[in-house]
Amino acid sequence: MIYHLINVLRALSMLGLSLLLVLSFSLTATATTEQELNDITDLWQTSAHALNDVNCASCHQNDETKEFVAVPNHETCQSCHEQAVDTFLLSKHGIRLLEGKDPLTPAMARLPMQHDAMQKQMNCNACHNVHSANTVEASVDACLTCHNDNHSLNYQNSRHAELFAASNELPRPASGAVSCSTCHLPRVTHGQGDSAVVKVNHNNTYNLKPQDRMVGDVCMNCHGLEYGYNSIFDPELVEANFDRPPTLEMQTFDLMEAAEARRTGNNSE
Repeated sequence: MIYHLINVLRALSMLGLSLLLVLSFSLTATATTEQELNDITDLWQTSAHALNDVNCASCHQNDETKEFVAVPNHETCQSCHEQAVDTFLLSKHGIRLLEGKDPLTPAMARLPMQHDAMQKQMNCNACHNVHSANTVEASVDACLTCHNDNHSLNYQNSRHAELFAASNELPRPASGAVSCSTCHLPRVTHGQGDSAVVKVNHNNTYNLKPQDRMVGDVCMNCHGLEYGYNSIFDPELVEANFDRPPTLEMQTFDLMEAAEARRTGNNSE
């Protein structure tokens, strides 16, 4: 068994890894099987990490001491994904880590959560498989692993889910796909012109309150202002996860239209 592990690890070392002996000891000590190690390697080889020369040592080796890190934490991710981790730490999911406390678990939540996920710790790896770096899974499946409220469960019945399923692109959702993360972790453009970079705001609570923040940051990327407001302020439609067009008619827009008609002299009354 150990012989097979050493062979696999030797193959990994040819990919630029320097942790062969330390890894072999640590993986054997934690009863990692040869198949598990092969599965991890297969996931990594087709990942965005592999394409960008981010290998095992990038996360599992301390830069200063060169010691083996068995379980990298959010600070390890932060060395490359600074903006993502910084915004994550401001969210409900990550605020306990920012305050130096134990990670949040679904058992602490007020919303209904999946029974099997109650003790899952909210960190980067809770949503992202760090070896595959597959953001398609992180966009919906990761959310439904924990969330068991009506709004979350009804996503599968929505037009948004149809668009997401139709895109089916890897390693990240297509631009036209609408997932849980599209609305709750909106994209933010940094910079201008050719130097502009689109990053994800990982603060999942940023646009929940006030509700009109969601309209401006998310809904209006696809819908008009009135459509967005009539949707987001209808509690039944929100719970149904927008499975139909809005039927709410907010009086505010009627007043605005009447005021504009008076201003332009186009009042038909």
